[in-house]
Amino acid sequence: MKLLVEFSVPCALWRGLPKARALARETLDACVAESGFDPPDRKEIALRLTGDEEMRELNARWRGRDEATNVLSFPAPDPEIAGGTLGDIALAYETLAREAGEAGVPLADHFRHLVAHGFLHLIGYDHQTDEQAERMEQLERRILARLGAADPYPAG
Repeated sequence: MKLLVEFSVPCALWRGLPKARALARETLDACVAESGFDPPDRKEIALRLTGDEEMRELNARWRGRDEATNVLSFPAPDPEIAGGTLGDIALAYETLAREAGEAGVPLADHFRHLVAHGFLHLIGYDHQTDEQAERMEQLERRILARLGAADPYPAG
């Protein structure tokens, strides 16, 4: 199954990752392949590449946290109501770039990781318990390995 991806890029800082759209599409294809996700009624994702200011507003509004974060996922309601939309993912450039620098990983790899992380939340994965986190992290590792990207959870 091929996902349709609707991009919005209100933050000019994303020019710092010029292939972001292609990287996101490739990552989402790997997510579908590795997760086995293939429902006939959900085929579209909205991906918003924004900055810390908007992400702070979204995080405050939807999670009650007045701070920027790297990625937020907004799963769509019932597919009959959502019209085939899986949900929305928002990513903040400044936070991603800072985290990639601090971790010493390429920005593209960190971006791929967070696109995958956001997608997995849309299809029902979570990390509220150790067991859930382990399951989600193992799938993220497989997705990123498929793409030749750095392991986001190196042994340490």
